[in-house]
Amino acid sequence: MSRLLLINGPNLNLLGSREPDVYGATSLADIEHRSIEIARELGHELECFQSNAEHELIDRVQRAAVDKIKFIILNPGGFTHTSVALRDAFLAVQIPFIEIHLSNTFAREKFRHKSYFSDIASSCLFGFGAYGYELALQAADRHVSSS
Repeated sequence: MSRLLLINGPNLNLLGSREPDVYGATSLADIEHRSIEIARELGHELECFQSNAEHELIDRVQRAAVDKIKFIILNPGGFTHTSVALRDAFLAVQIPFIEIHLSNTFAREKFRHKSYFSDIASSCLFGFGAYGYELALQAADRHVSSS
């Protein structure tokens, strides 16, 4: 059994009501509940964390190393395009992670095409909606099982 961490960034707490035509109608609570269930079925423990504050996300990434987290699933939200500091936290802890986005950011505004995380992530998932979290957990399972 490995310890996994799901991190969701700013505004993802509004899922289900925020621009459902872009992000879907599933709430973050529903995504987290289903993700915990899937992780358990795969034989892992999943902790979920969401914050709108950059420093809280950085603190959680740094603490992940102490907590012996083996893999992180990250939806950085708006910090995807702005947070060098959060990127640096991932580089510092060297915990493998998947970058995930509900929408296909490459099919949206041009400023959303640049990610500070994609080049350092183990892999990336874009545009699968809430189902992307399930895919990310399956990929995380394969990663930790093969290491």
